[in-house]
Amino acid sequence: MSERVSLASNSSDRFAARRRLKRLRIFLVLSVFIFFLFGACVWGLQQDNVRITHIEVFGSSSLGSYGEASEDQSLADIARAAMQGMYFGIIPRDSIFFFPASRIRADTLAAHSDIAAVSIFRNGLNGLSIKINDRVPITRWCGLAPTPGVEPYCYVFDASGYIFAAAASGTETVNSFTLYAPLVGETLEPLGASIAHPEKLPRAFDFARQLDTLGSPVKHIIFQEDEVNDYLTSGTRINYVLGHENDAYTALVSARDTFNLADGSIEYIDLRFDGKVYVKRRNDKVQ
Repeated sequence: MSERVSLASNSSDRFAARRRLKRLRIFLVLSVFIFFLFGACVWGLQQDNVRITHIEVFGSSSLGSYGEASEDQSLADIARAAMQGMYFGIIPRDSIFFFPASRIRADTLAAHSDIAAVSIFRNGLNGLSIKINDRVPITRWCGLAPTPGVEPYCYVFDASGYIFAAAASGTETVNSFTLYAPLVGETLEPLGASIAHPEKLPRAFDFARQLDTLGSPVKHIIFQEDEVNDYLTSGTRINYVLGHENDAYTALVSARDTFNLADGSIEYIDLRFDGKVYVKRRNDKVQ
C-alpha cells in the first residue's frame, strides 16, 4: 500500500515539474518576442522616414497675409530646439509620433507675448505645421493718467486686458482712443501685466463708440477706481460710474437736445447719479 502511494506521489511531482518547465519555456519565448518587438519599434522610430525634417508656420501677421504658408525662422527654431535629444535615451524627440507638442507650444508662447494661441499638426511623416493666432490689439494703454506736456509711452493690449507689446507709431488698433487705467497687482513693467477690471472693458468701449454718434469721438478714457472719464476731441469730459454704461447712455440721449458735444461749449457732463444729467458749460455754472 505504501509503495503505491510513493509511486503516485512521484508521478504527481514529475507532472508538476513538466508543467513548470512548460510555463518557463512559454515565458522565455514571450520575453524574447517582446524584446525583439520592442527593439524593432525603437529601430523603426529612429529611421529618417518617420522623423520631422521640415516645419511650416502659418497665420502670423509678421509673415504677410493670413493663411499664407511661410516659415518663420525664429518660430521654427523654437520647435527644433524643443525636439532635440531623446526620451529615455532611446526614442528621438523629433519622431512624428512622439514630438513634444506641449513643450513647443509653451516655449513659443513664452518667447512671443504677441501670440495668443499655437496649434500644431502633423504634415505627413516628416513635416510639422504650426498655426499661430496673434493677439488683436484692442487699443493703447498709456499709464494711469495723462501728464500735461509729456508725450505718453504706450502699450497695446488684447480683449482680455493682457498687455503684450509696446505700441509703435504704425500700430493699428481696433479703437482709436487711448486708455489710462490701473493694472492688476503692483508691477513696474507693464509688459505681461493685465488691466484692472478686464471684464468691464467691452461695455466701456462700446459706450465710448456710442459717444461718437452724438457729435464728437472719444480721444482718451481714464479709469479712476469705479469711475470713468471719457475725454472727447471737442474738449468735453463725460463722467459716469464704471459698469453703468447703459444707464449713462440712456440719460445722455434723453437730454441731448440741451447740449452740443461737437462745438466744445460743454466743459463736462456728469452722469454718475441715476436719472440725472449735470451739465457744466464753459464759464457757466452747473445746470
